Amino acid sequence: MDYLALDNLLRHALAEDIGTGDLTTTSCIPATAQSKGRFFAKEPGVICGVDILCRVFALLDPAVSVNPQVSDGDRVETGTIIAEIAGPARSLLTGERVALNLLGHLSGIATKTAQVVAEIAETHARICDTRKTTPGLRALEKYAVKTGGGSNHRFGLFDGVLIKDNHIIAAGGITAAVAAARQTIPHTIKIEVETESLEQVQEALSAGADIILLDNMDYLTMAQAVALVNARALTEASGNMGEKDLGQVAETGVDFISIGALTHTVRALDLSLRFYEGKHTVNA
Repeated sequence: MDYLALDNLLRHALAEDIGTGDLTTTSCIPATAQSKGRFFAKEPGVICGVDILCRVFALLDPAVSVNPQVSDGDRVETGTIIAEIAGPARSLLTGERVALNLLGHLSGIATKTAQVVAEIAETHARICDTRKTTPGLRALEKYAVKTGGGSNHRFGLFDGVLIKDNHIIAAGGITAAVAAARQTIPHTIKIEVETESLEQVQEALSAGADIILLDNMDYLTMAQAVALVNARALTEASGNMGEKDLGQVAETGVDFISIGALTHTVRALDLSLRFYEGKHTVNA
């Protein structure tokens, strides 16, 4: 994890929430107040973002102490304590929402990923994410997918070639697009081509594509496409996979199943912070 980038992101998130100051907290909580609390799960799931939770409070106030009770990737049940926290009450209250937003969001992604990975556990197919991520949070969301047992697709436009429908139209066809890309990119980079029919699958295969994406195909057509490819390229099923029977998709023989819904529509895991001790200290 790039901690410099993480710190910049967290500082921005804190600044966005706090603005010129936490009006509620500063108006009713004495500056000398000390509190203790526990972050806990309100439902079962896979936790992701414990280090981020700690870092939020480290940036906000070094006087806050966070003691994690679980690690990223751990499965928890309702009531499980995620972390103990203690320190100035104002800092705990001010950082609470940013910490919970990120921890809950990433844990929701990890939980959903673990669920879909389990659906195809008896097959050779692998679950992967897409670029359908929250702007600014891609690195964290892709980390959450890996925490849940999934695989990462390309990170961005710079680290992989994926020739999609509009590229094909603009380039003058699959064959032309693959040939042009092959002349330009380093030999270490693979070329993936999005296809919508068996005819396009055959053209992509003949053009020398390394990976063939099977977009919005029904189960029978996917199976036929996999048979046509016959292991001469990797195959990836895509297109509303979050709504499909993933077991049936995997049984077609595809190597990868990419699911944008892992990151773009996932529900956050329900987590909470509850104080269990508070004390107002008064200066002499």
